[in-house]
This record gives sequence, C-alpha cells and structure tokens, in this order.
Amino acid sequence: MTGDGRRIRVLLVDDEELVRFGLRTVLEAAGDMDVVGEAGDGAAGVAAARELRPDVVLTDVRMPGMDGLAATRAILALPDPPQVAVLTTFHVDEYVYAALAAGAAGFLLKDTPPRQIAAAVRAVADGTATLSPAVTAGLIASYVGSRATPRRAEALQRVAALSDREREVLVLLGSGGSNAELAGRLFVSEATVKTYVSRLLTKLDLANRTQAAILAHEAGLLEG
Repeated sequence: MTGDGRRIRVLLVDDEELVRFGLRTVLEAAGDMDVVGEAGDGAAGVAAARELRPDVVLTDVRMPGMDGLAATRAILALPDPPQVAVLTTFHVDEYVYAALAAGAAGFLLKDTPPRQIAAAVRAVADGTATLSPAVTAGLIASYVGSRATPRRAEALQRVAALSDREREVLVLLGSGGSNAELAGRLFVSEATVKTYVSRLLTKLDLANRTQAAILAHEAGLLEG
C-alpha cells in the first residue's frame, strides 16, 4: 500500500514480453499492488505513464528506440510524476548511473528474488528508501570515483550551506543507509530521520535519496 493506504499502481516498461510477464506475476501476487499497464519501449512507456498515472514505473534501461534513460527523464518531467526505478541485468552500468542522476529512485536487478522485488516496489512507492541500497551506493561510488569529476566544485558549493547534522545525514545517505540504520547512527527515531531527509532534499533541491547519495559522492564526502 502507499502511504495513504491505496494499492500501489505499477507500470512495466520493457521490450521483453517474458520479463514483463514475470514481473506482473510477482507484483500481482504480492496482494497490495496492481500492474495497471505495460509498454514495450520507452516512448510507449512515457505515453502510458501520462495516461495511467501509476505510482511506480519499472523501466528497462536498454531498449530500442527511446531507451530507459530518455524515458526516465520524460516521465519525471510530467506533472506530479510517478517514482521511477530502472531495471538492469548488470550491477554496474553507466546507463543506470545516468538514470539515477536523472532522478530515478533506484534500480532493480532482473534476477532479484520475487519477495525482494515486491519489497523494493513498496519502498520506492513510499519514497523512504532507495532500491538495493548497498549496490546502488557501490554503483555511484564506482562511476563518480572513476572520473576526474568536473562537478566536484559545484557539489562542494551546494553542500557548503549544510549544517553539521545535515552533512552527517547526507554522508549516511551516500553510504546507502536505510531509515532504521540512520536512526541507529544518529540516535533518533525513524520518524525524525524522515523529517531530516525531507528537509535535506528540499534544501538541496533534490528529487530523492538517490540523488542525495550521488551528491555526497560527487562532493567527496565519503572519501578517506
């Protein structure tokens, strides 16, 4: 269920019919979500997202025509957009990193066990957690760390206005911490963590926790 008690509406975008069938089977068996539509390419996915207004879009990254990266950008540009999570076969993929930087809430490996797929969709629908946090953090670190980052100066300027507490929260988000893990490290309740994260995202003009993690790595806050 979503935070307001509604069933979670999911749109599947993948050029492989078998993948869509498997995801639909898993998600509809979860009991609290409905697959409201399917699309076989990015352009059809954007059109379906505009028409069906799902809560979550699961989109493949590599598709003919409009790929998942372009589709992610277009979907997130819609009025009151859904959350987007990208599907991939690989743990480390520059297309996935680009999708995360564009605003996707996280990514999901296609061979993820069924129970974890449903849990991940709930998490992204609720907006309280990234998908596969440790792997997402590893991907971000890999792609930020493997480049001389011309964005370092801009990232440092953005985080300079943060308080010590806000910077601490940003570092924990950069490491892929869940709300429970952040609460334990900060010695506060999970409700307080949600407030901290929400204020931090607003202050930095970020769409989600994943973008916060990317900023933390680009600023070098997790180095050393």
